[in-house]
Amino acid sequence: MSVSRRSFLRALGGTAAALPFVSARGLEAQSAGMPWRPVLAPMIRLDSNENPNGPAPEALRAITEAFSESNRYPDFHTEQLLATIARHFGVPQTQILLGCGSTETLKVAVEAFVTSERRLVTAAPTFEQVSTTATQLGLPSIAVPVDQALRLDLDAMIAASAGAGLVFLCNPNNPTSTVHGADTMRGAIDRILKASPDVIVLVDEAYHEYVDDPSYQSMLPLALTEPRVLVSRTFSKIHGMAGLRLGFAVGRPETLQRMRRHVVPLGVNVLAAAAATTSLGLAGHVEQEHARNLEAKRFTVGFFESAGYTVAPSEANFIMADIRRSVVGFREACRKKDVLIGRPFPPLTNYARVTIGTMEEMKMATGVFREVLTTMGG
Repeated sequence: MSVSRRSFLRALGGTAAALPFVSARGLEAQSAGMPWRPVLAPMIRLDSNENPNGPAPEALRAITEAFSESNRYPDFHTEQLLATIARHFGVPQTQILLGCGSTETLKVAVEAFVTSERRLVTAAPTFEQVSTTATQLGLPSIAVPVDQALRLDLDAMIAASAGAGLVFLCNPNNPTSTVHGADTMRGAIDRILKASPDVIVLVDEAYHEYVDDPSYQSMLPLALTEPRVLVSRTFSKIHGMAGLRLGFAVGRPETLQRMRRHVVPLGVNVLAAAAATTSLGLAGHVEQEHARNLEAKRFTVGFFESAGYTVAPSEANFIMADIRRSVVGFREACRKKDVLIGRPFPPLTNYARVTIGTMEEMKMATGVFREVLTTMGG
């Protein structure tokens, strides 16, 4: 039986006080330097690029069935998961590195490949885990602004990559939602590898399953053969497991070995492994989630465009809308009406990143957006 957030709260007494950590949001708040605080169930939560539908019912049942194994270390379940990932993606098990979400694999990549002499090259804005890790470790990094179309400025990133230790390419890019096609990506990677003989290129494909652009292809095949290319994936998005924390990297065994010494041992828990193993085996599940997202995304884009605002082409489960005013005030006004959206992403401070929720949620949220934008004027 599928368990909803509200039914879970009702079973515990129905109050926030009964379980203050339920529905907590941490990652976005921490990234913005804000204190942690709980988010109550009635809020429409469009701020962290989560799948509003959650794990598949079968995956939830797998979690329940795995409770009895919670007293055991996860070796058996991770072995099952590795075998399932290998079959599903056509990747040898020796070329898979599991992590606590893709967050861990990105952190580990910085620790393994960035040094005081070999900097990190990333984009601005993009997913911050790599730059955050570099900053925490006192390692050099450079962030190349995205181009006018809000895509990764690959030419500028190539120019900055000489002597780098790690180049991070998020494709589709978070938070801008844009994507580069396969030929462009392969060409850029080839130029980066030539510019810096010792560099590692890490392609983050967290939103891979949401892409509709026919020119796009995964860089997984390249990561299987080229020892200086890695691809990271996550179960947080299309599989709806952001709270379970599970991701993986694909690369050559010798490249992954350089990362393994930085990975937390036994870092994948039994429940996450069981859920992911089941979810990967569900026929049509990814396609169903893709279709749900696409329908609600088209509705949301249609709202902003009909209101006269520009929306970047989105190949993810969120959009980036130019609301022509500071997103800080817009975000706060929406929050007061129980709708959460993404924080500011400098230098794109007039853009609102809006995660795509269910169709019902987007209908309610766009009503709030219309009211707030009308009140703010401009």
